[in-house]
Amino acid sequence: MDEADMLSSALLEALPYINYFAGKTLVIKVGGSTLGSGDTTLQDIVWLKSLGIEPVIVHGGGADINLWLKRLGVESRFIQGLRVTDEPTMEVVRMVLVGKVNTELISAINALGGRALGISGLDGGLIQAEIEDPQLGLVGRITAINLELLNTIVGAGYIVVIAPIGTGPAGQPLNLNADTVAGEIARTLRAEKLIVLSDVAGILDSNGQLLSHISAAQAQELIQSQAVSGGMIPKVRACLQALEGVKRTHIIDGRVPHALIRELFTDRGVGTMITQVVPNGLAPSKNIEYLLDSMKNKRGGAK
Repeated sequence: MDEADMLSSALLEALPYINYFAGKTLVIKVGGSTLGSGDTTLQDIVWLKSLGIEPVIVHGGGADINLWLKRLGVESRFIQGLRVTDEPTMEVVRMVLVGKVNTELISAINALGGRALGISGLDGGLIQAEIEDPQLGLVGRITAINLELLNTIVGAGYIVVIAPIGTGPAGQPLNLNADTVAGEIARTLRAEKLIVLSDVAGILDSNGQLLSHISAAQAQELIQSQAVSGGMIPKVRACLQALEGVKRTHIIDGRVPHALIRELFTDRGVGTMITQVVPNGLAPSKNIEYLLDSMKNKRGGAK
């Protein structure tokens, strides 16, 4: 196949998906390798916006937080993938997430031709929260999302980039897991998709094989069997949480060049898709028949 044929084939594969997603909202959680130099994720996000798709970004920053905590001599502890946060740790979390990571992402998106606006859950009461568990310290459980603020920013044409810090009792800043924030925002917005980018291939079975498409029940079983463990637990739980308002959720490998584009606009994608059920016996493939069948039934849908 020559270069022209390859280009034509790629466009023919992508166009149905591009047409379907135009005007729809995607919540995208970036972190891990997606914050590294040379990554294509932010360019993909700018392209999505240029195609009429509305990306809402939630970012982590665990690696930077760990680095600064180590520099300052503050110990890092985790319980089931969640950071134990005392007051000194919370000061570093705010400094890194709001003052460093968020502003760096905004600058990078703007440099790529996008129009980005950065906020945290403290701004305008975007994310209200309460103490999750006294053992975790200043770690929050989300109680409300200010959709009016989000919709205003998106409606003004910006790519909104959200740092995962919430407003607790009496205005106390609370550390929030970025995966959980992305899942709750996606659920509340009733977004078309939640996409979690990580530094793993996706969800693996007990033999270490990538699962391309699984049901919510299967995802729960993988957590219970400990095939999913550690930092993957909040990611999978965020996807399950989002499915209360979102059709499809994904965990994909941010190390793969143009992983977002490949997951959204190709038949097989590059990671794991989680849905309430796996319809029509299509697992493990994520292919064009799924899109066409969904559109025929007027239920909407795509990979």
